Amino acid sequence: MEENNMQTPETTPETVPAQTKKRKRRFGDRPDGYRLRSLQPMSKVSPYIMPNRSGASVYFHESIEITEAENYIRKKRNQGLKNFGFMHLLLAAYVRVISQRPQANRFLSGQRVYSHGDDIVVNLTIKREMTLEAEETIVKMHFTPTDTADDIYYKLQKLIEENKEVNPDSNFDNTAKIFNYIPGLVLKFAIWFLKLLDYFGLLPKKLIEVSPFHGSMFITSMGSLGVPPVFHHLYDFGNIPVFLSFGAKYKKTELKPDGTPVQKKYIDYNIVCDERICDGFYLASSFKLFKTYFRNPHILDEKPTTVAHDVD
Repeated sequence: MEENNMQTPETTPETVPAQTKKRKRRFGDRPDGYRLRSLQPMSKVSPYIMPNRSGASVYFHESIEITEAENYIRKKRNQGLKNFGFMHLLLAAYVRVISQRPQANRFLSGQRVYSHGDDIVVNLTIKREMTLEAEETIVKMHFTPTDTADDIYYKLQKLIEENKEVNPDSNFDNTAKIFNYIPGLVLKFAIWFLKLLDYFGLLPKKLIEVSPFHGSMFITSMGSLGVPPVFHHLYDFGNIPVFLSFGAKYKKTELKPDGTPVQKKYIDYNIVCDERICDGFYLASSFKLFKTYFRNPHILDEKPTTVAHDVD
């Protein structure tokens, strides 16, 4: 069952049967989100008090026991989803949290608060091969609040397979190469100009789509490298408000209530979040809900019964 929303009346979102919601663009909206105009006064003032994303970051560390998660992953692989893993499970849990806690899908740009709405945009760095010399590329995934774990698996696998091949026409790689040819002083001006366009919401949608600095979240797996998760900083360029990093599995010996020792497996994950997108109570509620879905992953096999939409 979905966890009940606990919010003040002024910020209670619209909760409707599971479906996406289309909004008409209005003056002041951006290509990647719509401006929130009915926020509390503090939410409008805080971006001016804390103008930079790096200075408004909060750090969250969590460990989670993964017995149920591993059972769920085995079940999905037995169903034919052979590459299903923790990355897919984390993404599915995150997307489901957004379906119930839409304020977590907000971002700030130009000292204003926006929402991605029903477009959940996740960036992920992948290596074309697991070697020291292999090139990296970034994939950008678009999810909806009604996506199930299976939907997320197929969307992610399609993108990974497409980008693991050496693709000279990759939009992200081609854009990076163009900037690489620009002389340093001119590049500095070009980046300043792009920041200016972004500040006023005038950055072209095509550039936003290839930018690794724009989206709902950036996720990285340190587990595939066999190391603990890092607290990754947020970028002041762009608008990504959440960076999630998870580490390798490890074992820990615990005592049962009767004093018998037992070994359990855990993973650690770290979240760095822009605190200006919502209040601390709402953020804590979102973190708890994320953990709930990770402990009860079977919920993610079905579409949510209701979807909450952010205020206008």
